[in-house]
Amino acid sequence: MNDVPLKKPLWRPSRERIEKANLTTFSRFLNNNFDLQFDSYADLHSWSVSDPGTFWRAVWQFTRIKASKEPTEIVKNFDSMEEVTWFPGSRLNFAENLLRFRDEKTALISVDENGRRTALTYANLYSQVARLSHAFRKYGIVPGDRIAGYLPNISETVVTMLAATSIGAAWSSTSPDFGARSVIDRFGQINPRILVTTDGYSYGGKQFDLLPNVKEIVTRIPSIEKTIIVSFGNEKPVLDEIENIAYWDDILEDNYQDEIQFEQLPFNHPLYIMYSSGTTGVPKSIVHGAGGTLLQHMKELILHTDLKRDDCIFYYTTCGWMMWNWLVSSLGVGASVVLYEGSPGWPRIDTLFRLIESEGITVFGTSAKFISTVEKSGLKPRKTVNLSSLRTILSTGSPLAPEMFEFVYEDVKHDVCLSSISGGTDIISCFALGNPTGPVWSGELQVRGLGMDVQVFDENKRPVTGIKGELVCTKPFPSMPVYFWNDTDRSKYHSAYFSRYENIWHHGDYAEITEHGGVIIHGRSDAILNPGGVRIGTAEIYRVVEAMDEVIEGVCVGQNWKDDVRVILFLVLQNGFMLDDELEVYIKAAIKEKTTPRHVPEIIKHVTDIPRTKNGKITEIAVKRILDGKPVMNLDALANPEALEQYKNFEELKIT
Repeated sequence: MNDVPLKKPLWRPSRERIEKANLTTFSRFLNNNFDLQFDSYADLHSWSVSDPGTFWRAVWQFTRIKASKEPTEIVKNFDSMEEVTWFPGSRLNFAENLLRFRDEKTALISVDENGRRTALTYANLYSQVARLSHAFRKYGIVPGDRIAGYLPNISETVVTMLAATSIGAAWSSTSPDFGARSVIDRFGQINPRILVTTDGYSYGGKQFDLLPNVKEIVTRIPSIEKTIIVSFGNEKPVLDEIENIAYWDDILEDNYQDEIQFEQLPFNHPLYIMYSSGTTGVPKSIVHGAGGTLLQHMKELILHTDLKRDDCIFYYTTCGWMMWNWLVSSLGVGASVVLYEGSPGWPRIDTLFRLIESEGITVFGTSAKFISTVEKSGLKPRKTVNLSSLRTILSTGSPLAPEMFEFVYEDVKHDVCLSSISGGTDIISCFALGNPTGPVWSGELQVRGLGMDVQVFDENKRPVTGIKGELVCTKPFPSMPVYFWNDTDRSKYHSAYFSRYENIWHHGDYAEITEHGGVIIHGRSDAILNPGGVRIGTAEIYRVVEAMDEVIEGVCVGQNWKDDVRVILFLVLQNGFMLDDELEVYIKAAIKEKTTPRHVPEIIKHVTDIPRTKNGKITEIAVKRILDGKPVMNLDALANPEALEQYKNFEELKIT
């Protein structure tokens, strides 16, 4: 689709909102402390990437990073993406920064799909972390060890992460919908000493027993010395078949402790071990450092999300997605964090909107897919739910179509900052995200992140504006991975990000920088279609078809065919519609009119399901491999691998 911006933005912040924004306060801070003054966000961003040492030092000071030892310098080897070192000499603890508040303000609110709700104050949270941290030390945990969580999105998960990182153990988590093999593929690489898990979970009104998986995981990963069970489905499940096991409640009761001993560690000390999607093989284990993660998250939450102490923030996520890690960092701001476990659409499509009303949520995070599903359902939340507390909506996971921007402002809330954001597990943060002091334009991510020298390269490796190309970051930033696990020569690390452009981060997104300074994501580079040698972003096709009443969603791939590529579109249709000749002609005409003739699929097929990763992202690569007659790698990485079967059965798509 040719994304022609509207003559007017969908939303502009009021003068009062701009005046009260943390970003405005930060600009004054720069003026007062560094004698810097900026006329616009564009000027501020330009300075932040041209003088990164001063910028990141200012962020460190403004966000009040708590450190026992200040850095000897801000950055070393800045000219080398792969050898850069940030804040050498500093000593800090990630958990200490998230537990700086110890008062009676609500820290965590846990809600599940069955209506169960619990809450912890900051004082309660500190107390529970102190007890579990003490228990971990008794088990012999030391800095550099790994503690793994196979857990729902509940407060115990946050407590465990904080207890682990308070000691300097690296934390790694997956959600309970991962099968045993998927968990073993991940945790088996990093040899955790402790596994914290649960006896079960619920989703979509169904209960799932997790203990058989836990038994297999513990058996197959010999490094696990202790397993701690959080009771989610039973009062106290019988665990006779699992050795060296303990109950969560017993551990907290037996390990009373007033204070936490926060290990003071280097800036790059391993904090989180995250995983790639694993759709092309065994997932890569990506290690993120404590200081870089903390500094980047504080920047994004405080400056780009405008999060304050009196806010209540929510993001629909699981513990297997980096948005969970991002959300939990909100504790460092002192805000109240809402955790939700279960299906976002059960028992009702408006369940999460009712959560905004009941908890007074001010910052609401979700996915583009959820917004599209709500729009397709006919729900108009502004007419049925009190959303007066809501100030900001965040969306990620896939590109948010212009029609969905307009739906939000028409049928969710008129006065709200809608920030589509994009980054990923690789950087545990964002390349493009919100600007609470600037306008929202339909179909655009508002701005490139401060301190992130994001560009779009054309085929000649030149930075371009208003033209689609490869999203890159041309200068180092603190939240780059520290390393990959079991990658001693760093060859996997180099191959993942720096093999295409020398000393420049290649992210793998097909994108465009707009005249407003915003960003449009047109899809993943590895899913780009190339009919007749012309590059086409799949998101451009999705924006057209998913706006149609007849269509729920689609997946579009290019199939290698007769020395060229033919575009194949698969669609899930709304109940009551058939993919007959009339509808197919209509779809092709709409795509041609709103994009280009090159975008028009040669073949359109009806399917009942679309394969997704565990994080809910459509996996075009898996469908393409089937059409090209190749095996799909690591089916366990998919949430619904059975969906792929129907793609094998279209005779006219088989390569002979």
